[in-house]
Amino acid sequence: MNNQTLKLSVLFRSPLLSLLRSLLPSLSCLLLVLCAPAHGANSNAANLAAPADNTALYTLASPNGQLQLSVSKTVAQGINYSLSVSGKQVLHNAVADITLEGMKASLAKAKLIDISRQSIDRELQPHVQQKSERIVEHYNQLTLSFDNQLTLAFRLFDQGLAYRFITEQSGDIVVNNETVAINFTDDHLVLFPEETSFISHNERLYLPKKLAEISAKQFASLPLLVDVDGIKLVITETGLRDYPGLWVEGSDQLGLNSRFPAVVLGSELKQDSDRNENILKRADFIAHRPAIEDAPQSGQFPWRVFAIAQNDAELLTNELSYLLADELAIDATWVKPGQVAWDWWNANNVFGVDFEAGVNTQTYKYYIDFAAKYGIEYIVLDEGWHHLDSVLNVVDDIDVKEIIAYGKSKNVDVILWVIWKTLDNELAQALAQFEAWGAAGIKVDFMQRDDQAMVNYYWKIAEQAAKHKLLVDFHGSYKPAGLRRTYPNVITREGVRGLEHNKWADYITAEHNLTLPFIRQLAGPMDYTPGAMINTQPDNFRINFNRPMSKTTRVHQIAMYVVFESPLQMLADTPSHYLREHESTVFITSVPTVWDETRVLSAKISDHIIIARRSGDDWFIGVMGNSQAREFTVDLSFLAESTSKSYQMDSFADGINADKYASDYQTRAEQVTSADKINITLAPSGGWVARLKPI
Repeated sequence: MNNQTLKLSVLFRSPLLSLLRSLLPSLSCLLLVLCAPAHGANSNAANLAAPADNTALYTLASPNGQLQLSVSKTVAQGINYSLSVSGKQVLHNAVADITLEGMKASLAKAKLIDISRQSIDRELQPHVQQKSERIVEHYNQLTLSFDNQLTLAFRLFDQGLAYRFITEQSGDIVVNNETVAINFTDDHLVLFPEETSFISHNERLYLPKKLAEISAKQFASLPLLVDVDGIKLVITETGLRDYPGLWVEGSDQLGLNSRFPAVVLGSELKQDSDRNENILKRADFIAHRPAIEDAPQSGQFPWRVFAIAQNDAELLTNELSYLLADELAIDATWVKPGQVAWDWWNANNVFGVDFEAGVNTQTYKYYIDFAAKYGIEYIVLDEGWHHLDSVLNVVDDIDVKEIIAYGKSKNVDVILWVIWKTLDNELAQALAQFEAWGAAGIKVDFMQRDDQAMVNYYWKIAEQAAKHKLLVDFHGSYKPAGLRRTYPNVITREGVRGLEHNKWADYITAEHNLTLPFIRQLAGPMDYTPGAMINTQPDNFRINFNRPMSKTTRVHQIAMYVVFESPLQMLADTPSHYLREHESTVFITSVPTVWDETRVLSAKISDHIIIARRSGDDWFIGVMGNSQAREFTVDLSFLAESTSKSYQMDSFADGINADKYASDYQTRAEQVTSADKINITLAPSGGWVARLKPI
C-alpha cells in the first residue's frame, strides 16, 4: 500500500487467538447488530422501513465491545450520533452535517440508499516510528450513503471514534459549512486551549472550564480534552488536506460547536513585518476545491476524531491521529530521526572560546564540534543566517556552504530556518539551492493560520521538500493532523507552548508539562525543545530573554527526552552549558528519538507520568512530577517479558537540595531485575530518569 508496510494480524497472532479475538466483540454486541436496520457487508436501505417517527437507528460496536455507537437519521436533524463507553454515555445526540454548494438535498432531507459494514484488523509498520515499531489498526466501520452524493463513514476503535464525509460530486466542490456539534448530558470539565483569533501559533495553556462556562463567543484550537466523569475524551482531527482546520466554540449549553476559518480572498503582510499578515477579506464559504483530473482524494473530507481513555494513561499510547491519516506517498528510506543542537533559545551565548559568538560561521562550527562530540545528528541555523527579504540572500558573516561541508566532515547535518512566505516567493530555486549546499532540512516558521490555503501550503512544502530529500520542521504551526504519515519527512512540528516561552513568561510550569503529553502529543510529535541546564524552582525563577532558564529541576528536563515525543528532538541550551554539564549531556544524548515499544506504568493529567520505552534491547524510564514533592515506586515487572534476566540501571534523581537549588541531582548505578521495585523521591517540579542495559 504505497510503500507502507502492512501485515495482516494473522501473520503475528496464532489462528486460535485471532479467531477468539474476532468472535468476542461479535458476541458481545450481537443483539445490537441484529436490531440494526441493516447489517452484513452491504445492505440496501431502500428495502427497510423507518419507524413511525421517521427515525432510523443504526448501531456499531468497537472490537472489544466496550464502545457502543448509535447513529440516527431523522427528518428534522439529519444525522445524530451517541456514544457510550462501558455502559456510560459520553456523547449524546451529537450532530454531523455538511453543506456543499449545489447539493441537491440537505442531509436531513436526503434519502439513505445504502449501508455497509466493514471490519479491519491488521498491523502497520510506520517508517518513522514514534511510540512503537508496529501499530495495531483494528476497527469496525459503518458507512451510510445518501442520494445527494454524500457518504458518511463511522469508524469505531477500542481507543475511540472517528467519522468523515465523502462526496461523489464532480466538478468544483464548494463547502459552505460543516457542522460538528458535540453534545453531552452533563456539565463536564474541559481543558480548553482558548484562542482569540484565527491568526495564531496554537501555543496555548489548557484552561480548566466547565462546559456551561464556555460561551458561543469563546473558541479554542484543537486538540482539547473533556473529562466525562473520569472517562477522558480528546477531540482532534486528522486527514486534514485541502480543507480548513477545525476549531470549536462554546454552545451556551452543554456542548461544543465547530468553527472554521473561511477561505481567504485577500491578505497582506503588516507594515514593517516580514511574517505577520493582515487578512483583508474572507469568503462566505470554508473550502473551494476546483475540479482537477486524477485527484481521487478530492471528495474526502477530514476525519473528526474522538480519542477515548478510561484511564489517563491510555491517552499516552493513542495512535488514532496516525491510523486515520492518508497513507505513505513517498520513498522515505532516507528520512533520519535524531537530535539537534539549537541556537535561538540560548541566544548563541557560548563562552570560554577565542572568537566572538553570534550568527557567524565560527559559532556554528563550534555547534558542530559539540554535536560531533556527543553524536548529535543535526544542528539548526535559526533566524539571522539570511536577510529577511530572501532565503538566498545570506548575511556576510555566514558561509552556509562551508558550515554544511564542515558538518559533513564531522557526520553532523544542518537544518536551515526560513520564514514561510519568503520561502514560498522563491520555492523552487531555494529548495534546489539548499539541496546543492547539502542541507538536511528546513525549519519553516510563522504560518500562524490553518485556513484551506495555508493547509495546502503545508502539503506543498512537504511534497516539494521530499523531492529534494529535505526534512521539514514546521514552527508557528497548527497541530499535527495526518501529514506526517503521508510525508514522513515532515518529522516534527511545534503548535505547542514549549520551553521557548520561558524567555518571556513564567507560566511554563510542571503541571503544564504534565498536561501536554495527554492532549497535544496525542495529535502527533511536538517540538517542545527541552533541555534547559539553568534550572530553578518557581520561587527563584526569573524571566531572562537572552539567558533563559527552566521552572523545573534538572532531572525534570532530562526526563522530558523520554516522556516527550519528537523524532527530531532539540537540545535547546548553549553547547557551553552542555559541555560544562557533561554528565547530564551524556545521558540526554543517549536517549533515542523514536521507540520500538512504549509502556505507561502510571500517569495522571497534570500530576505525574511514569513511562518506560524500549529501543532495541535497552529500556529507558522517564518520570515527571508536578510542583509538589512526590514519592513513587517504579515496578520493573515489565522487564519479565524481555530476554535478559538482569540489567545495568544508570539513573538520575533529584538531588537532596533540588527543592532549593533545582539543578542539584544525584546519579546511581546498580543491577536490577524484573523482580525489583525502585523507590524514588521527586523534588517539587522534579523528575527521575534511567537507562537499563541488559547484562
